Amino acid sequence: MQNVTSPVTEFILLGFKNSLKIQQFLFTVFFLVYLMTCLGNITILTTVITDYHLHTPMYFFLANLAFTDIAKSSVTTPILLSSLLSQPKSVPLNECMIHMFLFHFIGGAHIFLLAMMAADRYVAIFKPLQYLTVMNRAVCVGLVVGSWAGGFIHSATQITLLLPLPYCGPNTLDNFHCDVPQVLKVACVDTYLIELLMASNGGLLLIVIFVLLLISYTVILVKIRRQFTKGKHKALPTCIAQIMAISITFIPGIFIYARPFKTFAVDKVVSIFFTVLVPVLNPMVYTLRNTEMKKAIRRLVLRVLFSERE
Repeated sequence: MQNVTSPVTEFILLGFKNSLKIQQFLFTVFFLVYLMTCLGNITILTTVITDYHLHTPMYFFLANLAFTDIAKSSVTTPILLSSLLSQPKSVPLNECMIHMFLFHFIGGAHIFLLAMMAADRYVAIFKPLQYLTVMNRAVCVGLVVGSWAGGFIHSATQITLLLPLPYCGPNTLDNFHCDVPQVLKVACVDTYLIELLMASNGGLLLIVIFVLLLISYTVILVKIRRQFTKGKHKALPTCIAQIMAISITFIPGIFIYARPFKTFAVDKVVSIFFTVLVPVLNPMVYTLRNTEMKKAIRRLVLRVLFSERE
């Protein structure tokens, strides 16, 4: 561990301070969760790509969301698994910055994609006759590209604020991966203004988007209830699934990034839920409540089985 006067060249991730048996148990659990995350989201991606019934704007966004779940989990979970095998785990400063950039880049794109999916449902419910005209292929691609651009700007802003800071010891980060709240604590200068900027760039943005999404889905659900036709009845499970998805994503994110960077006992648990468990929950949320997706997955499984027999 470096002292308070030495410039930091690497960070020490404290991870989880448990016995060896608990560490091994957690490694097994999180490794299985990671496999389930990849399997579930790859299934969604493959189903949407191969089943022409799902070549619609809603499932186009869902496939992109599944990709971000795989990417986000792949950025953080291997570091978590590595920290469970070797403690303490050291991470060079440059690698830490790259990890934070990728994590917030993908996470930001994920957040904006959820907003695009809400816009898609809004048009589908309120403008059903113009839906395919409004949400044409060019618009959908543009919205996805815009989501990734938003994630890039969000992440680049954070890293731009972090890179010029001088970092001193102790160089320990009380987390299982590099993240903004912990890294800022190692800075040798007063970070009050930067903390406010970070909270605005991350936490405030999450709160604003979350509130807007809740209002949008409330309006959509009221519309569905007032005009409960067959088509709108089919949209109800999709809207409920998306409300569940935004809740499990935004609530822990707001807890971590929308408050002053103080340490709480549950921070690491919330971080685990936000980074590792949410990506595995999203496929369950979208498939268990979506009859069309479940039918498409069955068709995919049958095609695979019959092709193997032939």
